Amino acid sequence: MDYKVLYRKYRPDDFSSIIGQDYMTSILRNSIKNSKISHAYIFSGPRGTGKTSTAKVFAKAINCLNPTDNGPCNNCDSCNHFKENADIIEIDAASNNGVEEIREIINNIKLAPAYSKYKVYIIDEVHMLSTSAFNALLLTLEEPPKHIVFILATTNIEAVPITILSRCQRFDFHKITIDNIIRRLSYVVQEENIKITQEALEEIAYISDGGLRDALSILDQLSSQSSEITIEEVISHFGSISKKQINNLFKTILENDIDTFDNLIKNFKELAIDYKLFIKKMLEKIEELAISIKKDNINEGLSYKELKEMAFELADISNYININIDPYLLIEITLLKYMKNATSQNSISNVESKAEVENISPVIEKPVPKPLEAVEEKDISSLIKIRINNCLALASKDRLQDLKAKWPQFIRNLDNKSLMNLLIDTNIAAASDSIAILTNNLDGSVNLINKELENIKNTFKKLFDLNYKFIAITDKKWQEEKLIYINNLKNKVPYVLMDEPTEEVKEEPEINNIEKTALEIFDKDKIEIE
Repeated sequence: MDYKVLYRKYRPDDFSSIIGQDYMTSILRNSIKNSKISHAYIFSGPRGTGKTSTAKVFAKAINCLNPTDNGPCNNCDSCNHFKENADIIEIDAASNNGVEEIREIINNIKLAPAYSKYKVYIIDEVHMLSTSAFNALLLTLEEPPKHIVFILATTNIEAVPITILSRCQRFDFHKITIDNIIRRLSYVVQEENIKITQEALEEIAYISDGGLRDALSILDQLSSQSSEITIEEVISHFGSISKKQINNLFKTILENDIDTFDNLIKNFKELAIDYKLFIKKMLEKIEELAISIKKDNINEGLSYKELKEMAFELADISNYININIDPYLLIEITLLKYMKNATSQNSISNVESKAEVENISPVIEKPVPKPLEAVEEKDISSLIKIRINNCLALASKDRLQDLKAKWPQFIRNLDNKSLMNLLIDTNIAAASDSIAILTNNLDGSVNLINKELENIKNTFKKLFDLNYKFIAITDKKWQEEKLIYINNLKNKVPYVLMDEPTEEVKEEPEINNIEKTALEIFDKDKIEIE
């Protein structure tokens, strides 16, 4: 008999064997029990989380002659011949994404099922369909025959047109928890008599990143060896890193053991450990230490503030990596910051001793006031408030359109590629003669952009000879500010310039001119006036 890979051999055959998606399966069970079968479903979520398997179980269950609480009975003629059933049609949209394939479906759905109650179309990776194919599918999804059920599966729900989504019942599959993956792997290794240590099992579950299919594929690959699978083999084969190695690295930081630290980092690099996985495990260790400080008041050498700084700096590394930079170089430099310099205390003592001998006082430099662009993190919220206020007080649509026209050229001329990557998905939401509001969908990107305000300002002036100050906020925050602005217009609340009185406030608009005023600032298709 031909060998069958583990993820195929242990593919779920009823709802009870679908791991980690209890909420979705309970809804599908009830719909079958109450005979409320929709004409179209869409299953979205990361790879390997059970979308296609659930689709097949559901297709089998709605055609089962004796359905049970777990879905299909797996004993009747319909269940036994499910794989050969001509009424269950599976289509891979990645390779069949043209309008002709969809038209063929449209022509065939008119035919009644040959053997079953329902003819089921399972379209995997549906987001790969072309625009014309989606348009062809649209009318069919609107009013299909009663004997037709569509089950669409996708790993990229954002790429599916809203017109398709609105005609389907949507089920969002989530990454499977590590504990659930471990339990399933434990069952499989017991059934297959695979020898593996518990540490190795846990590491496989961890590096599979919530995908049970990936976990089974890794186990399948390692099980070809006759000896017991250890965590060392998992790490060496798949570029992983153990908790023990992370703990050892933190120990060198706390003990200021620079030589051992340097050797460990070089070893991780030689083992080709994925730096993203390394950073992820470092962040989990930082979380563990931070919780210990806050919960049990246990401080192992680094304060909560230092741990927080380390976490954000490590997370930022991913945004600065390109093909010319060694990620481990940045990681090592970042972590070295938290190791105490062995000579620093001696140097301070020597300065103090010299001052005593010469009977002079050490010179203490007065702190230089920071420019507004270099405000501390705790003050950035104040700067955001001020610049949004000042921008909206004097904003105009002409300035907005002018800056939008210049923005692509500005991004193309950036020498800093990391900054370019941050700004490429950033939009200009509003602009006055001296301030522009930038929006981005990600909180992390917004924070990084606000750290580069001075750089953006100087580069913009150099390119266009225009003095502009910038501030970045999330798209969600911008929607809130826009509503506040409109309400202020309705209530005749004037905008008073704050902190940077560079321009005079415009004359307050009349109440019956609210819509006209708002349209002078925002794009017409991006604002609604109630």
